[in-house]
Amino acid sequence: MATTRQAHTVWEGNLTEGTGTVTFDSSGIGEYAVSWPSRAEQANGKTSPEELIAGAHSSCFSMALSHGLAQAGTPPTRLNTQAEVTFQPGTGITGIHLTVEGTVPGLDEAGFVKAAEDAKANCPVSQALSGTTITLSASLA
Repeated sequence: MATTRQAHTVWEGNLTEGTGTVTFDSSGIGEYAVSWPSRAEQANGKTSPEELIAGAHSSCFSMALSHGLAQAGTPPTRLNTQAEVTFQPGTGITGIHLTVEGTVPGLDEAGFVKAAEDAKANCPVSQALSGTTITLSASLA
C-alpha cells in the first residue's frame, strides 16, 4: 500500500532577510525554523533543506542496508550512517556523501562494502536524488 507524508513551510519576507517555519504534519514531531543564512552560512539553531535531505537520506539508506543485510542472512546489530549534503549558493546541491559504520556479525569488510553500495544505489531516496553525485564510505566497526 502506498503512503503519503506531508510537511509544509510558511515563509515570510524575501530570500535573504526572510524566515520560515517547516512543520512536519504527518508525524507531528514539530516545527523548525529555516532561513537563508542557516542554509548558506551557519546553521545558528535553524535547519535547511539540505539538512532535511541529509536526515531523509541517512535514514532511508540505513533501512535499505539493514534490509539487504538481513535478506542475505547477516542482519546488522547496529548501523551508524551520516549523510553530508553540500550546498553551493548560486549552483545548488553539488553532492551527497554517505558514511556508514556497521556492526554485522558474520560479515567481512568486503561483503559489508558491497551491501552498502547496493543500498546506496537502491534506497528510494538515493533514487529520487539520482541527479546528484552520491559517494559512499563504508566500514565495519
